[in-house]
Amino acid sequence: MNKVFMLMTFIGVPLSVIGSLMHWPSTLLFVIYCLTIIALASYMGRATESLAIVAGPRIGGLLNATFGNAVELIISIFALREGLVGVVLASLTGSVLGNLLLVAGLSFFIGGLKYKRQTFNVFDARHNSGLLMFAVILAFVIPEVFSFEMDSDETLGLSIGVAIILMTLYLAALFFKLVTHRGVYQSAENTESQHEEEPEWSKGKAILILLLATLAVAYVSENLVHTFETVAEQFGWTELFIGVIIVAIVGNAAEHASAVIMAYKNKMDVAVEIAFGSTLQVAMFVAPLLVLVSLMFETKMPLVFTMPELISMATAALLTIIISNDGETNWFEGLTLLAAYVIMGIGFFLL
Repeated sequence: MNKVFMLMTFIGVPLSVIGSLMHWPSTLLFVIYCLTIIALASYMGRATESLAIVAGPRIGGLLNATFGNAVELIISIFALREGLVGVVLASLTGSVLGNLLLVAGLSFFIGGLKYKRQTFNVFDARHNSGLLMFAVILAFVIPEVFSFEMDSDETLGLSIGVAIILMTLYLAALFFKLVTHRGVYQSAENTESQHEEEPEWSKGKAILILLLATLAVAYVSENLVHTFETVAEQFGWTELFIGVIIVAIVGNAAEHASAVIMAYKNKMDVAVEIAFGSTLQVAMFVAPLLVLVSLMFETKMPLVFTMPELISMATAALLTIIISNDGETNWFEGLTLLAAYVIMGIGFFLL
């Protein structure tokens, strides 16, 4: 599979450059750009897997989430510059749903087919559950509810305030997990498992590949955004569907692959940290950052989602919390999460 991704990368990147310069049809370019980003994301996944082995599950999961979300952050900034606020909000929704239901669901399902019962750090699960309740349900619902009684300027002001609080709490959560309480809730089993496997690449090589892949993704993403309008018209897709399903899956391909691989290797702490950590990073850092970045552009982005987006994210968060709070999982729980994702995907497609 690695050879396939290598071939896709070495063909896709030059084709992306040539196609954009020669103004090939938007639909063809859309496909090329998406496949190229997915191929580049595989390199990011392999590099972060190497770093995860060296740094441990928490740092490794954080790196996976960060570089996986870097792709979506880049796409979203270019979309904001074009005034596509609906696509950006939808892609944020898609990231939350994709990580909580698709990534976690696939990880639990694939891992559960190989192992009857898989466990992960229950303290981390409960910590993440509290943050999910705060970020997805409280911080996203409040601007929606209050915006009914506010004008656009007041709504934007509230969104900026919520964004700053979310980012501050996210940084505090990182400080809690990585500094003041580092290793406090880490089991001996997890500590021993860190030394079982050799990394594919050295630390320096992995970091270099991450940086090069991110730069390539930035170039391809900028061109990808310009194809959205034409592709939407041609296939009859809405901005909502493109953001929730297409952009979210393409933008999060790195952690999709990494989490499933980790679950298959029974490294559930890393897999869960990728799925949950990425969701929290989107909700508490990427989304607020995009609100602040939008202030530099003509079209501002308040942190106000549509009702289908909001209800989908809230129910996904609640379902994931209920399933994961015991620190154990199996293939059926994974299938339940996947079923929820398919139901929501059908709904967004038909809107």
